Amino acid sequence: MKNLCDINVIKDVMTRHGFNFSKALGQNFIVNPSVCPRIAEMGGVDENTGVIEIGAGVGVLTAELAKRAKKVVCIEIDSRLLPVLDETLAEFDNIEIVNEDVLKVDLHKLIEEKFAGMRVVVCANLPYYITSPIIMMLLESNLPIESVTVMVQKEAGDRLCAKVGSRDAGAVTVAVDYYARATKLFDVSRGSFMPSPKVDSMVIKLELRQEKMFELSDEKKFFRLVKAAFGQRRKTASNSISSGMGLPKSDVIAALERAGFDANARAEKFTMEDFRRLCEEIQ
Repeated sequence: MKNLCDINVIKDVMTRHGFNFSKALGQNFIVNPSVCPRIAEMGGVDENTGVIEIGAGVGVLTAELAKRAKKVVCIEIDSRLLPVLDETLAEFDNIEIVNEDVLKVDLHKLIEEKFAGMRVVVCANLPYYITSPIIMMLLESNLPIESVTVMVQKEAGDRLCAKVGSRDAGAVTVAVDYYARATKLFDVSRGSFMPSPKVDSMVIKLELRQEKMFELSDEKKFFRLVKAAFGQRRKTASNSISSGMGLPKSDVIAALERAGFDANARAEKFTMEDFRRLCEEIQ
């Protein structure tokens, strides 16, 4: 097997296949040999596991997953990488590459067709520019998956794994916490990639909740409220919610007070239960 973390090997393969990095697709390939084995191990991959990988690069993580998993299906949007992966992953017979945009793939159908009888997890090195949309799609789609182990920009990882009610929390923190238990696994320096990005990364694990944290009478309203509350972080919750949901400020203040909050409360202080209670009072 080729050493896919050797920069010279990667450059040779890329040159022979006429491949150049795409800034638009946020392509940064892993060259630190210690990173991908840790992702595969900490992602809970074993011989009974089916793995969905999002974005293969030159196949460094794909190979580590394939060594441990029963089957790996990698969804890779860049068709230019297909001949590269044919070469770098040639020794594996348990890998399938799907040349699609993961946001447009019917993952329920894919899981049903490709992973019958297997437990399913997601592992990926996600492009920074599309981290939140992919994670939220995976969480909101009610997929039969156990966990999502992904490498993201360090700042995004801090936000995704923050405690709701802390200074680092945001709307995406609340959404993630509603669907999953988020854990920081380890940091990855910017020098671990080629080309090297301008920021460091972090690997996080989202273990999907088997039961909802609480029942909501209107889930869509709950997330509209959360998004509005964090929409203008410098303002009070009453101002942000009024503006973001198009409601009279007096009505929002009345709802806050009925829920037991001060009219000048700020969203960053709210817990999950606080948001639930306020949602029930918002008309």
